Amino acid sequence: MKPVVQLSFTEENYLKAIFSLSERNESFDTSTSEIADKIKTKPPTVTDMLRKLTEKKLISYEKYKRIQLTKAGKQVAILIIRKHRLWEVFLHDKLEFAWDEVHEVAEQLEHIQSEQLILRLEKYLGFPQYDPHGDPIPSASGELNEIKRTILSEVQEGKACQVVGVKDSSTLFLQYLQQINVGIGTKIKVIEKIPFDGSLKIMLKKDHQLSVSKKFCDNVLVTC
Repeated sequence: MKPVVQLSFTEENYLKAIFSLSERNESFDTSTSEIADKIKTKPPTVTDMLRKLTEKKLISYEKYKRIQLTKAGKQVAILIIRKHRLWEVFLHDKLEFAWDEVHEVAEQLEHIQSEQLILRLEKYLGFPQYDPHGDPIPSASGELNEIKRTILSEVQEGKACQVVGVKDSSTLFLQYLQQINVGIGTKIKVIEKIPFDGSLKIMLKKDHQLSVSKKFCDNVLVTC
């Protein structure tokens, strides 16, 4: 999948942010304030950029109405996400960057334009399907293969599951997961659900039990 048009790093970041916000909930209206929070800038700055992206026919935007990516804008966003997630795999698996370190470096590498480099990178990595955080990697044609996932807090007592991703990819949360030896592929059994506060008692390995908060359980994605 080739890029539709040459864009600045900032424009690419906006398209990726809009895609990410709409991907989480297709029915909600993406607002300038939400994009500002995602990009870490001010709403007036977002409004100016949205006008530019509209002129380039990469988004559909009218003030106070829903912001949507056009077909061309979505294509660009998916391409950036594809590069970002492939670089995360490379940094984590080949260069041994920690789980919480790969995102920031991949943010810089995702803007490399060489399609041939990305195709060779993907082949070198063995055509991975998911990044180190469990997010699906788009194919060269822009397809996203999702797996059925649920949050740990919805798993019933006595059920076993396996970690396949996280909703919170902040440094603090990822570092905490490393401290308790939880990562992609970790098997978890729910021993007890605490009605008072929604916390869980879980088992990671034989005789290795610990209690985790509802916030923790709401941010760990699993398959059962």
